[in-house]
Amino acid sequence: MTQPQSVGVVTPRTQRFTEPLLLKSGGRLEEYELVFETYGELNADRSNAVLVCHALSGSHHVAGYYADAPDNVGWWDNLVGPGKPLDTRKFFVIGVNNLGGCYGSTGPTSIDPATGTSYGANFPFVTVEDWVASQARLADVLGIQQFAAVVGGSLGGMQALSWTLQYPNRVANAAVIAAAPKLSAENIAFNEVARQAILTDPDYHDGDYTAHGVVPERGLRLARMVGHITYLSDDAMAEKFGRSLRHGKQVFSYEAEFEIESYLRYQGKKFAGYFDANTYLLTTKALDYFDPAFEYGGNLPAALSRAQADFLVVSFSTDWRFPPERSHEIVQALLHNRRSVSYAEIDSAAGHDSFLLNDAIYHGVLSAYFDRIKVTAHV
Repeated sequence: MTQPQSVGVVTPRTQRFTEPLLLKSGGRLEEYELVFETYGELNADRSNAVLVCHALSGSHHVAGYYADAPDNVGWWDNLVGPGKPLDTRKFFVIGVNNLGGCYGSTGPTSIDPATGTSYGANFPFVTVEDWVASQARLADVLGIQQFAAVVGGSLGGMQALSWTLQYPNRVANAAVIAAAPKLSAENIAFNEVARQAILTDPDYHDGDYTAHGVVPERGLRLARMVGHITYLSDDAMAEKFGRSLRHGKQVFSYEAEFEIESYLRYQGKKFAGYFDANTYLLTTKALDYFDPAFEYGGNLPAALSRAQADFLVVSFSTDWRFPPERSHEIVQALLHNRRSVSYAEIDSAAGHDSFLLNDAIYHGVLSAYFDRIKVTAHV
């Protein structure tokens, strides 16, 4: 058996679009850019393309590493590459940074051509549906009429689901992993707490913090800390940190005494050093707004009746942010429409973050599903 390998050194690409994009919010982008990466080779009839959609803090950098930054490994590198579940000897894999992002695609930190200054808080609201529409335009540029698969975890899984509804004839397979058909009230509540941490930071300046030469670091730190708690399970935190004290004793202070406190502060500080606050606000709102059944009176089977793809739906036992019951909703709605659905519920102690990890059973499920997808060989 061939050992899995890295795709190696990768280079981001930028595609500029000058045709205006009308947004679901009623906003409009006159022009924009999307940053993306590709892995593997597109075959002659362009039938082997797979789109990977990223989650809240993800990016186009799905696999491989950069020549000048070998430690900057793609966020789903364990999934994409020769001999891996998304085998680049078979598939041409594409990762795209979503509109409104902060990794190169047009977003709040980009220059608004109408003003000559960064968009900041004036960047329009974007939705999952807008991301999919812009990804479809990129597929047009690349000459891809139909994806062999659209794949994503968490918010990426919502994009994969939306692809099957917006462009049902352009998706042969959809892998919807650790996702939900819409957020619960509890999830919206967590997102609102995170947003308020940013919006009430004195350095936020109504979203124009760049003009003031500052970053709402405190708000971003708190937002990430809140979010990070929801990505982990109680078992995972207990196993990794327990109630361990950094100094071996109680020192009766508000400093980080417990190891879990230290970990959350570290994650928050690191995140605030590279992620944009306005992007965080936009992305969590996109999560909140996603609800394909909204225009169908809450009837999910009716909403999913447009889908034509075959589906793989995956959930994780300790994911309390998007628990297996939410995946069951998707599966049942698809079965109601007589769609072909494979479902796997993975026993994992890692919580929502399980979809990012190299779990043998999980990857075995993905490999088995992707192996059965038929594409034309390279020529």
